[in-house]
Amino acid sequence: MKNKTIGIIIPIMNEEGNISAIVQRLDKVFTEKAMSIYDPYILFIDDGSSDNTLKAIKTIMENNKSVHYISFSRNFGHQYALKAGLDHVKTDCAICMDGDLQHPPELIPALVKEWENGHEIVNTERDDKKTGFFKRITSMMFYGLVNKLGEIKISQGSADFRLMDRAVVDALSNFNELPLFYRGLISWLGFKTVSIKYSPEQRSWGKTKYSLKKMFSFAINGITSFSTKPLRIATYIGLFISLMAFAFGIYALYTKFFTDNAIEGWTSLAILLSFLSGIQLFILGIIGEYLGKLFMAQKARPKYIIKEKKLG
Repeated sequence: MKNKTIGIIIPIMNEEGNISAIVQRLDKVFTEKAMSIYDPYILFIDDGSSDNTLKAIKTIMENNKSVHYISFSRNFGHQYALKAGLDHVKTDCAICMDGDLQHPPELIPALVKEWENGHEIVNTERDDKKTGFFKRITSMMFYGLVNKLGEIKISQGSADFRLMDRAVVDALSNFNELPLFYRGLISWLGFKTVSIKYSPEQRSWGKTKYSLKKMFSFAINGITSFSTKPLRIATYIGLFISLMAFAFGIYALYTKFFTDNAIEGWTSLAILLSFLSGIQLFILGIIGEYLGKLFMAQKARPKYIIKEKKLG
């Protein structure tokens, strides 16, 4: 009887020092008795690395037939590297994980066990108690906003470290929206889902690729990709300010024509105008986010460009 195949999709950028370590740990996992009945298909997605990451992968491939790669022409981003992996993997299930070893490969048997128990999506949730204060706060704010404003619910600590059945991978291949936000898409899909807690490991080599700017952009994409509530909120704010302005206009006319009092307070007026201008720019920014998505989507450009690949 032919073994089931498990695809391991690993997006990487400038992680040359982690390639050998992650392959060794994956090999060790799949030599365990419970996992020896599965054939691993390790697929690295080189997302425009500028170091020797691709060279390190090719060196590993000389003695390891389970390792394969796709190399982009430039950096297209983590979510599009995941898409490339999901587009090309042909295994019975697929596991997505980062290449910095903060997603422990040793958790894979637990993911596979849940899959064999009938779950089509096996998510992981990071244990934020063991992460830094700043990471916990920003994570809490991000998931709080997404769940409050979005039409989907994502558990705090959710990561792009998950197992997906073949049916889920095939369903995801039908999505070509821009920008991609897989944590939201996975939640939106449905399917039989379960989550497993894990403790992230410390990065042993290299630096994180997620700057504060990228994290903020990721949060904006997550909110605007699955909800029009920000637009509705902007409408409510505009309506409220219009009513307040109308009421103030009535008050000003009454004061001028029916009383002897003069309206004073240029400082207050200047502050009010500055506040209203800020609100208008904020609302225009929200509208701009949605218009920008429409503008980029109508171009229908490829989500990524492959420079070279070795899929076996």
